[in-house]
Amino acid sequence: MDVKSTDLVSLFEQALQNLSQAPVEQSGIVIQVGDGMCTVHGLLNAMYGELVEFEHGNRGIIFNLDDDSVVVFLIYNAIPVMVGEVVTRTGSVFQVPVGDALIGRIVSPVGVPLDALGDLVTDTFRPIETPVVSIINRSPVNESLETGILAIDALIPIGKGQRELIIGNRGTGKTAIAVDAILHQRGKNVLCIYVSVGQRQASIARLARLFEENGAMEYTTMVCADSSDAVLNQYLAPYVGCTIGEYFRDQGRDVLIVYDDLSNHAVAFREMSLLMRRAPGREAFPGDVFYLHSRLLERAGKVTSGGSLTALPIVQVQGDDITSYIPTNLISITDGQIFLDTRLYNQGIRPAINLELSVSRVGGAAQTKAIKRMTKALRLDLAQYHELLDFAQFGTELDEVSKKNLARGAIAVELLKQAQYATYNFIDQTIMLFLMRENFLDHVPLRDVRTYATQCVSYINSVYPDLYESIAKSQDVAADIEALLRTIVQEFNTVFVPRSIARAIVKDVDID
Repeated sequence: MDVKSTDLVSLFEQALQNLSQAPVEQSGIVIQVGDGMCTVHGLLNAMYGELVEFEHGNRGIIFNLDDDSVVVFLIYNAIPVMVGEVVTRTGSVFQVPVGDALIGRIVSPVGVPLDALGDLVTDTFRPIETPVVSIINRSPVNESLETGILAIDALIPIGKGQRELIIGNRGTGKTAIAVDAILHQRGKNVLCIYVSVGQRQASIARLARLFEENGAMEYTTMVCADSSDAVLNQYLAPYVGCTIGEYFRDQGRDVLIVYDDLSNHAVAFREMSLLMRRAPGREAFPGDVFYLHSRLLERAGKVTSGGSLTALPIVQVQGDDITSYIPTNLISITDGQIFLDTRLYNQGIRPAINLELSVSRVGGAAQTKAIKRMTKALRLDLAQYHELLDFAQFGTELDEVSKKNLARGAIAVELLKQAQYATYNFIDQTIMLFLMRENFLDHVPLRDVRTYATQCVSYINSVYPDLYESIAKSQDVAADIEALLRTIVQEFNTVFVPRSIARAIVKDVDID
């Protein structure tokens, strides 16, 4: 670390010449500068996390308290701080702007607009560190938050107020799942916050354009600390995003927040801790790195006043190893995880969700009755499929029942494949799962399974809108609706199915 230091007496003599009328205990002098931080002598009674102001316009936050000095991390990289510069206490902790003015905006962690749309017009500010909502003021997670991704909504449901970890190797589609979930909230009265930590500016710009083109910026706020920002900004970004989300939650609104990603956040905190000479622990992370993320993610939840804050933290692993330090910490904090497997991704299965290692600890409490009714046997079918697939690879002779289970599992895997940006509402998902449960897909060529399912859903939506609306209103599929669905699907098979599919599934029907 490049540190400049001089004699304290000479520093005091220089500083006293330009010292303002502030009390002595409110002012200090910079005695060391380097690596985005500085050591300040003379700030008596300073608080941890307090915002301080420098003589030449920079600002910083106190992160370490010693007997005769404090360590301050600088907010702005572009404003130089010199040894001997006077530092003044503000008497308050760091606060960020919140309010409706942030909807549709892209801001830095210190509240500076990055979208060239003008200044933020708001007079409401909140500290980034606040106590979590008490247990008595929380409500059970029992309301579904649709992601639009069939594999997640059917087998790993996410509820409003839940914390679901997205974990996987680099390039397996972690951000794609979070982006699809944000795009799917259009028209659902859910505000979204996307927090970027340590990403490239080009990636952030592409994502902002994607949100803009799909109308998602109308209900989304982006908090961005790119890889070139000060380490303090990368540390602050998740807390700033969470504070903005808590403001909307306290207004009784539902909020979805994505942290992309907490691996970079932990690395930024490790860098800060090493610069402050704190003792390193496992993988050189400080001992309080668990508290770093637990106090962030515990702020998510559903409150009795009606609002909710749902968190989708993202963490990157190496070599699909989920047993490393930061991933295991986050798994123990969150209410479940969605594990993206590199092997499945390379096989062309998108999203590449490993259903054996993925889990939602909220479970069926966050599902609609319609989805829950249709997925009772789906996970078992997939488990049997993967088990039989291992035997089949060794050339093992399989009986007819095993072959049938193997074929049914292959259909389920094909049905759960989904292209990026193509999301389904729960009614579409219910009909697709109904086709699977009632064996309508058994005679469809494997390559045409998704085409058949999507066309069938489109047909029901366009020809039988009353049935479609009935499922939407009741969020369930009663026996009479199931019977009607069977009749409609048979009608669809005989009239509107493409001939390449119809020849395989229609029996005793002359289509020529």
